[in-house]
Amino acid sequence: MSELARRQLLALGLAGAGTATVGGAGLWWTVSEGNTTNSGGFSDGGDDLLEPDVVASRDGVLDLELVAAPARVKIGGRNANVQAFNGTLPGPTLRVRGGDTIRVAIANELDTPTNLHVHGLHVSPEGNGDNPFVSISPGESFDYEIVLPNDHPPGTFWYHPHHHGHVADQLAAGLYGAIVVEDPEPVPVSRERTLVVSDITLDGTGNPAAASPPEKMMGRQGEIVMVNGQVRPRATASPGEREQWRIVNACPSRYLRLTLDGQSLRLLGRDTGRLPEPVDLTEVTLAPGNRVELLVDARQGTSTLLSIPVDRGAMPGMMGGPMAGAFPADDEPIGLLTLDVTGPPADEPDPVPAGPALRDLRTAPVTARRTLEFAMGMGLGRGMRGAESMMSFTINGRQFDADRNDITVRARTVEEWTLTNTSPMDHPMHLHVWPMQVLDDGESPTWQDVVNIPAFGRVTIRVAFDDIVGRTVYHCHILDHEDLGTAWIAAPSPRTH
Repeated sequence: MSELARRQLLALGLAGAGTATVGGAGLWWTVSEGNTTNSGGFSDGGDDLLEPDVVASRDGVLDLELVAAPARVKIGGRNANVQAFNGTLPGPTLRVRGGDTIRVAIANELDTPTNLHVHGLHVSPEGNGDNPFVSISPGESFDYEIVLPNDHPPGTFWYHPHHHGHVADQLAAGLYGAIVVEDPEPVPVSRERTLVVSDITLDGTGNPAAASPPEKMMGRQGEIVMVNGQVRPRATASPGEREQWRIVNACPSRYLRLTLDGQSLRLLGRDTGRLPEPVDLTEVTLAPGNRVELLVDARQGTSTLLSIPVDRGAMPGMMGGPMAGAFPADDEPIGLLTLDVTGPPADEPDPVPAGPALRDLRTAPVTARRTLEFAMGMGLGRGMRGAESMMSFTINGRQFDADRNDITVRARTVEEWTLTNTSPMDHPMHLHVWPMQVLDDGESPTWQDVVNIPAFGRVTIRVAFDDIVGRTVYHCHILDHEDLGTAWIAAPSPRTH
């Protein structure tokens, strides 16, 4: 691997096969041949991979009715009572193009308020756009109209509720779906697969289990990890075929370190946009909310898409060690999906065309520089829905207040933010609406809308507040931290000169 490629991988959170990341919480399934059963009585694997229903735009408009409601589904052969959009896990995949308008009439049939966030889309956060301050009460509905710019970058995005105080519970219960902004010059592939990875814990009656206080402090990780609502499904391909895998990390808190031994992997894009050239890799790590697009060149044999446990730090316990009871003790890898490559070889696909050059803000004039400190400490903080918490999470020493603007940004400017983390656990920072360029010493720009800040570490980003104004939020995408009211604050508020 060239030094340039190695620096690109490091900048993207990728690593070679020799890099070890151990510890953290694992899953209740270990990797093995054939079907197995986990400790909760769920059958593990064997079913054909199913893809979410697709709703595509027509003549520049996507019209959709979304109902957020309780639903009864099968998870690993067992009945489960979840919450879902339109009764499916995940909800339908929305396929649009730059310049399209997405009109969503959402009805709330839950017993808690909700709303909708189109994660990663560069669209207006005001009015009935991607507005995190909308509140849809139980039994009520709301009409969203989300207009994509004509030059919106292609990529894989997703949607989920974003009503403060209920986000982690509603996402963990099953409310999420993918969004695909199509590439005007698509890569030649045999097929696309949309893979929405999520996790859930069910109690003895098949209902989503309530998160314990330690789980909320650390960020819950479900005991059951699914791909498109299935437990270790199977997919097939022919030798020589090239597939495009769109992978969404829709887990409330879980990091995914993905490998697929035996097949050839290349990174086509991460979060937003497409790389100028695909990058060879052996593994990739997704923080909660991240997405990747992978080119899988099928060779021969059976391979398993694995998620390897990631050490994302620990919460101090009463005796100075990690907080007990936050996760299952098992830290083995989990098989997410099995790929069988068999049969006669396919025709060789056409070469992958070069993608457009990525914008680079490293030489742009910077209007303002800011430091955002993500911190935590023992003591009483304002908890979810007003309850008191034994742990305090803050940004620059402040807790969330929807009525306060913490940052006011001038439109058509570039700012540089240094994200620091003084806590002993990682925090993935998400900025709505505006993607972030991560500054590093690599030669290729790195753009993301969720940027991981390592424990006791720092990351520097630049943001171009170009063509969209409004009021929105930035926060930790460990969603229990967001709901605790102490890990995110409002709001960048660009205004014209």
